[in-house]
Amino acid sequence: MHTVETPGASLRYSRSGNGPPVLLIQGVGVAGNGWRPQVDGLGGQFTLVSFDNRGIGASVNRSGRMTIDDMAADALAILDAEGIDRAHVAGHSMGGVIAQALALRAPARVKSLALLCTFVRGKDGSKVTMPMLATALRMRIGTRAMRRNAFLELIMPQRYLQQIDRPALAAQLEPLFGHDLAEQPPVVMKQLSAMSKFDAGPRLRELGTIPTLVVSATEDRLASLATGRALAGAIPGAKYVEIPDSGHGLPIHRPAETNALLADHWTQAESARAR
Repeated sequence: MHTVETPGASLRYSRSGNGPPVLLIQGVGVAGNGWRPQVDGLGGQFTLVSFDNRGIGASVNRSGRMTIDDMAADALAILDAEGIDRAHVAGHSMGGVIAQALALRAPARVKSLALLCTFVRGKDGSKVTMPMLATALRMRIGTRAMRRNAFLELIMPQRYLQQIDRPALAAQLEPLFGHDLAEQPPVVMKQLSAMSKFDAGPRLRELGTIPTLVVSATEDRLASLATGRALAGAIPGAKYVEIPDSGHGLPIHRPAETNALLADHWTQAESARAR
């Protein structure tokens, strides 16, 4: 693990693997280790840099401030610390919003974009509907087992949960998320608030020069297919893929399919640059 200091934060990050550099950006309430299935699966082809966003895991938010632009600046500071001029950038959920902000801020630093289970407008990912409110309440009341179960229902498709041992799955996911699924980190509400205030929609056409992959999960309760399609449609030339029978936890739940899409996307972007 490495540390880099920014004006408002102290960031912990890791770098592993060999090959073209990739920056992986996580979403709300998830530490950088949530990318472990990608780091383990793709490290033989790519150099993968993942990190804890400010205020979660081992990263500290010293300023108390939380904005998407600040988190995009954090991500660029990590590239600077590693001496990486240009990288493929992948973001999941809020991480996809941060990736958009990074690409708009410093397009010359981005070889390609991969936007997974994310949004055109940040507020699309923080809408309060009755089903979501009910799930949010179940994640905060009742026994720890009940709260873990509610969280699993938020990120995994129902059909999958009917076939597996839920307590065992929750234990398996705990080190990836960086916390017991029964407990949500205090920074979550600040992250959701920051995301809700960010809207790259009017500027997304500017990303048309960057090879972009947009991936949606058909059973995603947080990032709908309509949102994914709208995001892909707003970025000229973006490739759009829907993964069936998958939920918001796509990179963890379906790592083989996710890794294959990412590897192909990054390899094609490298080949295009070489021509």
